[in-house]
Order: sequence, then C-alpha cells, then structure tokens
Amino acid sequence: MDAAENQFMMFKDAGLLQELVEESTSAKSIFNACDCEPISNYCEINGDVAVQGNSSTISMVSLRTGIPAGEISWTVKPYVRKENAAAMDLVKSWAVTSMEFLHCDLIQTVPAILFSLGGFSGNHFHDFSDLVIPLYITSRQFNGEVQFVVTDNRHWWISKFRGILAKLSRYNIVDIDQERKTHCYPSMIVGLKYHHELGIDQSMSQLSMKDFRQFLRRTYSLKRAKAIEIGDDARKMPRLLIITRRKSRSFTNIDNITRVASSLGYNVVTMEPNISTSLGSVAETVNSCDVLMGTHGAGLTNMVFLPDNAIVIQIVPLGSIDELAKQDFEQPAMDMELRYLEYKIKAKESSLISKYKADHLIIKDPLSVHKQGWDPVRSVYLDKQNVKLDVKRFRPTLLKALQLLHQ
Repeated sequence: MDAAENQFMMFKDAGLLQELVEESTSAKSIFNACDCEPISNYCEINGDVAVQGNSSTISMVSLRTGIPAGEISWTVKPYVRKENAAAMDLVKSWAVTSMEFLHCDLIQTVPAILFSLGGFSGNHFHDFSDLVIPLYITSRQFNGEVQFVVTDNRHWWISKFRGILAKLSRYNIVDIDQERKTHCYPSMIVGLKYHHELGIDQSMSQLSMKDFRQFLRRTYSLKRAKAIEIGDDARKMPRLLIITRRKSRSFTNIDNITRVASSLGYNVVTMEPNISTSLGSVAETVNSCDVLMGTHGAGLTNMVFLPDNAIVIQIVPLGSIDELAKQDFEQPAMDMELRYLEYKIKAKESSLISKYKADHLIIKDPLSVHKQGWDPVRSVYLDKQNVKLDVKRFRPTLLKALQLLHQ
C-alpha cells in the first residue's frame, strides 16, 4: 500500500459504517442552508468533505447523504449576486457529489470556506460589498481556525487584502484551481453569507458594522476611533478628504472646491486611490479625516475607515440614481455610525449639458432612460458624466458638516 492509499479515508470500515447507520444522519443535516440565501450561493456541508480542484468537484460520503455514489446533488457558483448573470459568467461552477468513500491526498483538521474571487472583484465597492464583508460575516465564527479555499483566484486581490485575510484565518490560502491533490476537511462552507450592500444585518447576525470597523482599525492599526469635536474651540481644523476620480464623475473644478472649503476652516486633503496605492495607506489617510466627500462611486467605499461620527458627503450626479445612492452609501453610512449628507447636482453642474440641449430627455427626463435598462443608464450617467460643482450652491453643505462637527 503506497503513501497515498494510506491517506484514504476508509468509510467502508465496518465499525464506522455501523456507527453511521445508527446515527441515521439525514441529507438535510449534511446540507445545511443550501441555496436558501436570497442573494448569495451558499451551503454548509457538515461532515467529511473532499475538494478536487482539477475537476471542480466537492465530494461527500454517500452513506451520510442518502444520495447514490457518483450522482451530482447540487451545482454552485460560490459568489454573491447569484441572480446577476454578468457576475455569474465570471464565476466557475462547482459540482457537489457523493462518493462511496473519500480519497484524500491532504487531510486538514480545520473547516474550510470555499469562495470565488471572480464576479465583480477589482471594483473597490464590490471588493468590500461582495467579498470582504461577506467573508468577515462567514468566517468570524471560527476565530481564525478555518482555511480559505479560493477559486477564480486573483493574485493581486489576495495581495491587496492580505492584512484582512491574515486576521480572519491563521492558515495558508489554497488556490484550489491550481491544485492536483485532493484536499479533505472535516466540514466546509461553500460560498459567503451576504446581507445587503456594504453592510451587516444585525437581525441575521451577532456581528455588526461597528464590529467590522473596529476589526479594520485593529488590522491596520488606525489611531482614531472618533471624529473631531470642535465645540467652542475655533482653532480646531477638521480634515476634509475629497475623493477624486480620473475617468468619469470627476470634479472638473477641484481647485475652486478646495479654495471654498479652506476658506470655511477645513484642512483639505485630496486622494485618488488606485491599484498602486496600498490599502493600508488609504486606510490611514481616510482615518485621519473627519469629512469625506466624493461623487457616487467606488471611492466612497473607503468610508469604512473613517472614525465614528465622521461625515460622508455623497455628490449625486444627474441621472435619477437616488435609490442607488441610498442603497450603496447612505444606508451603509448610517449603519456605520457615520453622519450622512447628500448634494444632488443640477443640470448646469453636469458635463452632459455641453453634449445635450436642456430639453433633451437625457437632461430633463432621466427616468425615460431608466426604462431602457441598466446599460444605458450606466453608459450615460455613470461612465460619461463629470461634475463641475456650483461652489456657491454647495457651500451650505460644507457649512452643515461643520455645524455637525460642533455638536
């Protein structure tokens, strides 16, 4: 008998079989919560499981499941947004099967979580909303005693979030698609728990976004837990961070915005996070500020690093995307114990006014564009629009933020 055969998990052993029969473990107890999550593909597999990367197969013992050996009982794409075809097209499908016994090349003693780094990874908002926060929700219960098994691996993603990943698991990450050996675990979670955009629903978890933000502060050794309290001390200058963008929804008069904010008593900082900027550096900069402002977009995701009671100002571009703005950033900001202000631009503040006449439907009736579907909305209002803030009109919003910092 060779070394590999020595590592067989021989569930055909008569004594163990008798024990399993007496337990009468039902398929329902093996598959806990399979595919019942409304947004994410998710399943808890209780009991020994083998994972084969070269065949994208997850196997369990047929005696435990009641499913004949060799049959596929379930297929899954382990990523959230299971109803989004565009995301799912970028995620590998895995088959969950049953076997008479499991062959293991590597036997692990801790549970595993298998999830995909495909989908919309690479977009900073989706990195947090689809992956980091769901991974935190799913893995925190193990207190580091869990191994992450990733499919559709993106090495740059692992590098970007290495600090967070190391705090959630004490074990090396397995790039399962590249593995020829079969990995076996005492149990496995396939997919990640997802609650809502950039957030945690406390009715569904013992965790909260307050817990998550404290976790981030410890991970990146962030110094500030609370934003500045100006009170009656006029010498205190709150730091205002303006998130800039290079391609779309960029501020075309950033100098004017900075000048007005400075005249009101802000210490103004600008930042354009990019792929070459380390997440730790971004976290430190954001945490040092009291007010964060930016146009609707992924850059506002960095509010997760703000101190408590800080202020988020979302600039909502033309396009009737109010619901999107609320869902993506307004509600999450309040869940994070941040204060939220919103500034909706007028047509004259949009670069679209130079492309279309004032009576064009794109300008006067954005909802008519919405009726054509998401792609036209994204193309026109998100991908092809920049912002020139009317600083006189915007000034009261900056003053309101100052007023809040005095409270």
